[in-house]
Amino acid sequence: MVVCGDDGLAHRLAIELREVYRQRVVLVVPAERAGEEAADTGTTGTTDTDTLSGRTVVPVRVVTAPAPTTEAMLRAEVDRAAALALVYEDDETNLRAALAARRLSPGLRLVVRMYNRKLGQHLEQLLDQAALVAVPGLDRAVLDASTTVLSDADTAAPALVATALADTNKVVQADGLLLRAAEHPAPDRGQVPDPGLCTLALLSSTAADPAGFEGSYNAGAPAPDLLPDDRTVRGSAARGTVVLEAVRREGPALPPRRLARRGAPLGKVFSARLRWALAGIVAAVLALTVATTLLTDEHVLHAAYLTLLDLFAINDPAVDEPPTRQVLQLLSGLAGLALLPLLVAGALEALGTFRTAGALRRPPRGLSGHIVLLGLGKVGARVLTRLRELDIPVVCVEQDPDARGIALARALGVPVVLGDVTEDGVLGAARVHRATALLALTSSDTTNLEATLAARALKSDLRVALRLYDDDFATAVYRTLRSAHPQAVTRSRSVSHLAAPAFAGAMMGRQILGAISVERKVLLFAALPVAGHPQFEGRTVAEAFRPGGWRVLALDTARPEARSPDLANTGHDPEHQSLLWDLHPGHVLHHQDRVVIAATRRGLAELLGSSPDGRTTATGLR
Repeated sequence: MVVCGDDGLAHRLAIELREVYRQRVVLVVPAERAGEEAADTGTTGTTDTDTLSGRTVVPVRVVTAPAPTTEAMLRAEVDRAAALALVYEDDETNLRAALAARRLSPGLRLVVRMYNRKLGQHLEQLLDQAALVAVPGLDRAVLDASTTVLSDADTAAPALVATALADTNKVVQADGLLLRAAEHPAPDRGQVPDPGLCTLALLSSTAADPAGFEGSYNAGAPAPDLLPDDRTVRGSAARGTVVLEAVRREGPALPPRRLARRGAPLGKVFSARLRWALAGIVAAVLALTVATTLLTDEHVLHAAYLTLLDLFAINDPAVDEPPTRQVLQLLSGLAGLALLPLLVAGALEALGTFRTAGALRRPPRGLSGHIVLLGLGKVGARVLTRLRELDIPVVCVEQDPDARGIALARALGVPVVLGDVTEDGVLGAARVHRATALLALTSSDTTNLEATLAARALKSDLRVALRLYDDDFATAVYRTLRSAHPQAVTRSRSVSHLAAPAFAGAMMGRQILGAISVERKVLLFAALPVAGHPQFEGRTVAEAFRPGGWRVLALDTARPEARSPDLANTGHDPEHQSLLWDLHPGHVLHHQDRVVIAATRRGLAELLGSSPDGRTTATGLR
């Protein structure tokens, strides 16, 4: 595996490929970062052994180059690699390098980092077409995995949302659904444990590490059991479990908002006082119509017609009419005088309502149970989209009125407080004292920290997730906040750490949806076709389950021609979700089916026809 980049994502991706997938990695970085990468990733030239797990760790080889030129990629042996990741911060640099890499190795699997979604879609199609032309007759499944364009902001957003909702970053995204590995302690006597979607593992320890690293390693305790069968789970009631759960929203329902779309309820366009005044005018017209009918012997329709003419002052004066008719005409004219200012007020009020519908909303006074999102930049905008897709109340705080996410917040009708979050009153205006969580995602570490401390002063038990770039600084901040507020949840998250697993999974092939750590072990999630796998084809879900190896979690119900090639990065429209998670154990898997499985490294290697250390993979293009 070759990784080319110039920031923390490249470094983290190299570690992810080595530690989780046991791949041999060549890291191409600028010379000024070479010393740091060598120290952090271990470039000794010999294999190391992890004393806790006893596994062999292959070192990362570092190649220095100011840019991903053809010569630099040849020194990294891209022409012999299984996959290449281009994760430079600049979209144009990644674009140029991807085109050059496709010429060097037409069958190379490419993973490209791009923020521009539209350009990324075009690049994917172009590079896939180039691979098809260079390698005629390329298998469709292999072609679908030949190029993957990802954004670090997009891939980090689900984990940030899960941190705010469920206090975890052990998240896998499949077909728009967020799944988390939740650690449950051993149940008390007589208590029935929550099985979730399924039990993924039995822990060696029943207590969670307070630092947030669930399931601490204990040499005297039994090793964690991955993918145990039901009998083993029932016989190990004294041990904690890791279960698979869906991340769902909690909190009050959002009020309807239709002004930003077609149509608008009268309650939003016209105020209550205006509606009561209009009702009074209508009641007066009806009363005058009834009186005219009774006192002048006119037909009810003719009486209503005369009343409206008098109301709008377009009828002839009733000079020669009986006194009764004259009095009724005067009363109708008086009601008409009240109608004119009412119509003007209604027009002005409706105009103002529709004007403010396109402006930024202010947080409602009674709002509570929401999430306060600080920063509407590249990452904040993606997180806002994900939160609103989950129908979660959000209040945004942004200093720059021209920030990337301001237009998005306006379109979604999300309340926004414009101002510096470090100034007095800004967090109060966002109703942070009534919020359930705070996501500090600005581009400044000090701003995020200051906002967190200010929010803690307003609500000491507020759940906080802050974005920090420097790992040492993040560790110091986390330990200090945990000591100062032991009853509150505080998590520091790095976008590169959250995005690296998705990029690593794409390098392994699009069938890899993600990985979740369980103590010192790793569970992989993958989408595999049943065809070609005798372990699945013609078997029931129960028969396809191998304890400690793999387990079928879901079935893709979409037609084969309509299936998404990349389940980990599909849209979030519930109408287009096709995965069925509640499978009956007796359901028979057929040749044309596709399933989502959880597997150990060794189990997935057996299914894909590769060795457990990943030295040969059946998922590559070469």
